Amino acid sequence: MKTKPVVPRAKARADAEGAADHYLIEAGPELALGFINALEQTYRFIGEVPGAGSPRWSHDLNIPGLRSQRVEGFPWLVFYHEAEGYVDVWRILHAKRDIPAWMVDESHRGNE
Repeated sequence: MKTKPVVPRAKARADAEGAADHYLIEAGPELALGFINALEQTYRFIGEVPGAGSPRWSHDLNIPGLRSQRVEGFPWLVFYHEAEGYVDVWRILHAKRDIPAWMVDESHRGNE
């Protein structure tokens, strides 16, 4: 199977930048870089095996095809949908956030 490109939406890019900034301010550059590296590994994994992510939120939010994958070593989830030629990353959210509130209108938006 061919690896699909992973394409984060604008909100997902902002989520990742916010998380990295948080780690940079609160814990220093080493942890911030660790988060970025772990996120990149997550992107590679979902590009190689898009169906491996959990469909839990797809059922909870009634968004067909939505999957999530935890960022290894960090309490963040990557929310994505497998499109025909790529993996569409919608959001990167802290696992303790109110996920339904943050995802409420994502299924109705185009790729930003």
